[in-house]
Amino acid sequence: MERQYRNHLSGYLHWDQLVHAEDWLLFEKNIGAYICIDEVALSRGELYTVLTNKEAHGGKGSMIAIIKGTDVHTVTSVLLKLSRRRRYQVREITLDMAPNMEQIARICFPAAKRVTDRFHVQKLAYEAVQEMRVKARWEALDEESTQIAYAKACGKMNHSSATRAYCLSGSICLSTYGH
Repeated sequence: MERQYRNHLSGYLHWDQLVHAEDWLLFEKNIGAYICIDEVALSRGELYTVLTNKEAHGGKGSMIAIIKGTDVHTVTSVLLKLSRRRRYQVREITLDMAPNMEQIARICFPAAKRVTDRFHVQKLAYEAVQEMRVKARWEALDEESTQIAYAKACGKMNHSSATRAYCLSGSICLSTYGH
């Protein structure tokens, strides 16, 4: 039944993209003023470049292109098959910070404003803040250790009070008091 549908009813054997469907697909009619380009990894780790129409919100008509690989030459050679008129209608293209995606966008959609995907910007900012926080925490622990060692050396603190001071500073305390 499935074979009957595919081979005779669906028009699959006469599909205009059948010869290159394993490497790329283009749906030029889906192009809009606001598009997005990104790479995706499929189940076997294969990378594909995907171009979508943002105005379709992931629904019908959102897929503009899917291309096997992320190489600039490979992807641009396919996307340049889109008509020049359609490519120049694109006003904005959203992309991640990968240099190859920026180059593809610049070559294929020269009139479009390139916008970095907010997710990637937020991720970089989070990682930078996290790195600063960890560095500041280690510096505070080092300073605290230095102060405790100095106090012990001056006889102002014995081992018991040093442990108690260390526990009160917010670090994990492994000893119990009063036993």
